[in-house]
Amino acid sequence: MKKKILAAILAGIFSLGSFSISDAATREEISAIKVETASDFKYWNENSPTLKKIVDFVEDVTNPISKNFIPPEDRIATFDMDGTFYCETAPIYFQEAMFLYRALEDKNFNTPKDMVNFAKKIKPKVYNKTGWSDAENEKYISYLTKAYAGMTDEEYRAYVRNFMQTNETGLTNLKRGEAFYLPMVEIISYLSNNGFAVYVDTACGVSTTRELVGDILPIQYDRIIASDFVYTSTKMGKDKPGDHFFDRRKEKIVISGEPLQNNAKTMKIFSIINQIGKKPVLAFGNSSGDTSMFEYTLQENKYRSEAFYVLCDDTERELGKPERAEKEKIFAEKRGYNTISMKNDWKTIYGDNVKREN
Repeated sequence: MKKKILAAILAGIFSLGSFSISDAATREEISAIKVETASDFKYWNENSPTLKKIVDFVEDVTNPISKNFIPPEDRIATFDMDGTFYCETAPIYFQEAMFLYRALEDKNFNTPKDMVNFAKKIKPKVYNKTGWSDAENEKYISYLTKAYAGMTDEEYRAYVRNFMQTNETGLTNLKRGEAFYLPMVEIISYLSNNGFAVYVDTACGVSTTRELVGDILPIQYDRIIASDFVYTSTKMGKDKPGDHFFDRRKEKIVISGEPLQNNAKTMKIFSIINQIGKKPVLAFGNSSGDTSMFEYTLQENKYRSEAFYVLCDDTERELGKPERAEKEKIFAEKRGYNTISMKNDWKTIYGDNVKREN
């Protein structure tokens, strides 16, 4: 049975179809980015006031004779993922795009009729960016994991890896697995090379995040904090996990199909407390979903601390929304956050040949 399931998954993977050669930076090129000092940055505009503030912060808090010196063990930086250092606009999050493929295009998945009907209903709303109702969002969260129920973690991650080979929608020459903001990759490298422990704190699923980030950014697996699948055993029956004895010869651990344990908004703070145990001194995000993390970082911090809000305001190299970005900029400045402008701060986003489709 196990072999049949794996064969079906692999068949579905290979049926994703052919894709064009990407002109974005490859994963190998992204993983080779290394920034140690201010002179190493290549993807930021030289006159960027935001980059200057980040560099000044790092040079200040890592200087042993500075009054703002932060010991290495307390140099904690947290990053949201989607929209902060990875694409979330083409047309939506990776995880959602993969769900629509799974429900509507994967010929090796016997999609339940109600899931098909729901996916057909929301797909045009997703691609036309008209939004969906709270009830539709709740139903989506329910279906998101049901689509992979019965997969082991290894099988699911293989599915993610192969969906990463497909192209983003709305941007040219960009595979999903290469859709990283190069300037932000530089920031992560810079912090890592200056004694900061960098964590991802995201609402995306943890296995999805690990596959996207694991071999490309200098972030350890145990520093990826994300939403969790609920797992079960194929022989658990009515047992509770705390009462069940797992027998490796008779059963396996699989995705249960229950909704994700969602790591969003204030949950990000709880995750920091439970999984890091120390307050960050730097936090990076891009939406209202990250402001709880910002507020916690800035609240009564014993060290100098900063929050940075990424604005999707570029309409040529990204699917930016200038009006929304302007409102977010005003909000961020009122709350005491710094802003990062894709349009004005960055020389490139994904690579010079990645542009908005006409």
